[in-house]
Amino acid sequence: MSLIVAKFGGTSVASPERIQMVAKKLIAKKQAGHQVVAVVSAMGKTTDELVGLAASLNDNPPAREMDRLLSTGEQVSMTLLAMAIEARGYKAMSFTGRQAGIETDGTHAKAKIMMVHNERIMEAIERGIIAVVAGFQGIDANGDITTLGRGGSDTTAVALAAFLHADLCRIYTDVDGVYDRDPRLHPDAVKYGRISYDDMLLLARGGARVLHDRCVELARREHVVLEVCSAFSDAPGTIVG
Repeated sequence: MSLIVAKFGGTSVASPERIQMVAKKLIAKKQAGHQVVAVVSAMGKTTDELVGLAASLNDNPPAREMDRLLSTGEQVSMTLLAMAIEARGYKAMSFTGRQAGIETDGTHAKAKIMMVHNERIMEAIERGIIAVVAGFQGIDANGDITTLGRGGSDTTAVALAAFLHADLCRIYTDVDGVYDRDPRLHPDAVKYGRISYDDMLLLARGGARVLHDRCVELARREHVVLEVCSAFSDAPGTIVG
């Protein structure tokens, strides 16, 4: 039995139909004998919509209140995914950043993960439950909700993989791996079967949007093996490690 952390971005959970698709993928991993932890982003354009709501009321909203507002997006998608899994006859439990034990510093909008107190997640997965964690968020020493900034859900997934000693952290996206160029713009782009952390960092810092550099830096430091693959097909992805 291996432990897999699987992260799904906003496009992967943008509708009830796509949430059902994610639920089926996670259940398939469970049926194959793996322990499973899912990390989810907010549905579709939810974060942008919440930013717009705040802007309609306050030209300069307080950072603390913005973090509190934006964290709700992931909480919606995590609970809906847990419900979809339960509807298919498998046990699931959703966790906010606080409930997952994700401790950060106090920097609102770009917090850094300091520690993951993994006891509650470990207890759930040892009971055979699929744990569904809200990405992009944590809690600081004052008990305030913080958000992790751009690429935050990827960073959440890598941090959980590190502190849970997962065998693999799989990042599901709308492309089926890491390419030398954007395959949506360049039909002749070449997909990597495997790429080193350092080369992935170069691509990320050069503008490749498939993984954020903070996520890759954390994976390199904690020796977390990543796989970037498509949420919409079963094609093999790219191993980063």
